[in-house]
Amino acid sequence: MLAGGTGSRVGLEIPKQLLKVAGRPIIEHTIAALDSFQEIDEIVVLMASGFLEDVERIVRNGRYDKVSRVLEGGASRTESTCRAIDALGDEDCNVLFHDAVRPFLDRRIVADCVAALRRYDAVDVAIPSADTIIEVADDLIMDVPSRARLRRGQTPQAFRLATIRKAYERAMADPDFTSTDDCTVVLRYLPGVPIHVVTGTEENMKVTHPLDVFIADKLFQLASHVPEHLGSPDEYRRRLAGRTLVVLGGSYGIGADIARLARGFGADVFSFSRSETGTHVEDMSQLRAALQQAHEQSGRIDYVVNTAGVLRVGALTDVDDATIDEMVKVNYLAPIAIARAARPYLAETKGHLLYYTSSSYTRGRGGYSLYSSSKAAVVNLTQALADEWADLGIRVNCVNPERTRTPMRVRAFGEEPPETLLASTAVAFTSIDVLLSDLTGQVVDVRRDKPGNHAEPPGDLGAPATAKGTP
Repeated sequence: MLAGGTGSRVGLEIPKQLLKVAGRPIIEHTIAALDSFQEIDEIVVLMASGFLEDVERIVRNGRYDKVSRVLEGGASRTESTCRAIDALGDEDCNVLFHDAVRPFLDRRIVADCVAALRRYDAVDVAIPSADTIIEVADDLIMDVPSRARLRRGQTPQAFRLATIRKAYERAMADPDFTSTDDCTVVLRYLPGVPIHVVTGTEENMKVTHPLDVFIADKLFQLASHVPEHLGSPDEYRRRLAGRTLVVLGGSYGIGADIARLARGFGADVFSFSRSETGTHVEDMSQLRAALQQAHEQSGRIDYVVNTAGVLRVGALTDVDDATIDEMVKVNYLAPIAIARAARPYLAETKGHLLYYTSSSYTRGRGGYSLYSSSKAAVVNLTQALADEWADLGIRVNCVNPERTRTPMRVRAFGEEPPETLLASTAVAFTSIDVLLSDLTGQVVDVRRDKPGNHAEPPGDLGAPATAKGTP
C-alpha cells in the first residue's frame, strides 16, 4: 500500500490518507478492505515520513492481522515502490501496488487482478473515459485521440515480483527516467512483457483534491456497508453470550425484535420504553437511571440501541407546537442525550451505539419536514461521534431501513400491501450483524431485494426467550 503522499493538493497539515472520512482515516478504510479480501495474504504499508506511528496505532487498534510491516515511504511514488520491492526480498510472489487514498476498492477488482497474474506478468486496472481527451500544446489542440481506445488508469497494479523488480532495475539505470505509475515502467523498460487490463469501477476513485474529500464522504454516507451474516446460530450465541444489550424503544417493532433475537442468542437484554417502563428517551435523568440499572444488574453494557421515534405526517405550517416539540425531542435531542449518557459505559467495553435513520434523510420530502431533517441530523451525529470516539474504541453506526412494517408506520399510513414493506425482523437481524461488526461511522442500508436479509432468524431462534435482569 503506497501511502507516502503529503496531502499538499488537499491543503492539509497532515497526509491526506490520515484525514478522517465516515469516522475513520482514509487509509484505515483501505487497509480494512484489503485485510478482508481472501486473495490478500500480507499487507506492507509505505507511509509518509513522520507518520508511521499513526498507521501502527491504526493497525493495532483495528487488529488488521495481515499488515506485516509499516515502512517509511520515499519522497516520490517511484522511491516508495522501490523501497517496497526491496522489502519483499528475493522470493518471487504476486504483488499488488495500491494507493492508500483509494478506499472504495472492490473485491472483484482484486480477484480479477490475482486471476490475471496466472497468465500475465503485469496487470493494470482502468475504466473507460466518459470525457473526450484532447492533446494540447501551447493551449492549442494538437490531437483528439479516439475515446474508444482510451482508459483512465486506477490501482491496484499487479505484477510478478521478479518482473517489476527487473523493470525498476533498468529504469533506475536510465538518467532520464520519470514515471507516475508502475505499469508505465514495465511498458517502457520491458516492452516485450504484455500488460493485461482489468476493468475497474467509477467508485474506485483517488482522493486527491478538496472536492474528492467531500465526494468520498458522501459516497460513504450513501453506500451500503451491510456486514456479512455470521452463519450458524451457535456463532451468534458465542459472540453474544455474556454481553449486555440495552434497547431504548424496545416495546414493539424493530426494538422488540432486536431484544427477542439477542435474548435468543444468549445476551442479557434490558428493554426500556415509554409504554413498558415509563422511560422517556429525551429525559437525561431517566436515561441515566435506566443505564445505571442495566449496569448494576449485569456489570457491563456492550451495546446501546435506540429505536425510539415519532412520525407525524403533515405540512409544517399545519403542525402544532406540541407536535413539533415532541418530534424534535424524541427524534433528535434524545439521540444526543443517549450518546452523552451511554459514553462512559461503552468506553469501558469498547462497545457499540446504534441509531436508526430513514431514506428521507438524503432528501427532505413534503409532509416529512421534521422527520426528514431530524433523521438527517442523526446521520451526521453518527459520523461525528464515530470520529470523536474512535480513540475510545466505541463504534457508532446508523441503520437505514427501507419502508418497514412497524406499529409506528401503521399508525401514520394505515394498512399497506405487506409485499411492499420490509419485515421488522429483517431489520433487527441486520442490526445484530452491525453490532457484532467492526463498522463505525456507517449508514447501513436494509433492503427487501438484498440477498441475505432474513425474514426470520435461522435455526431455532424464532421463539422469544427471557433474560436475567430484564425490566
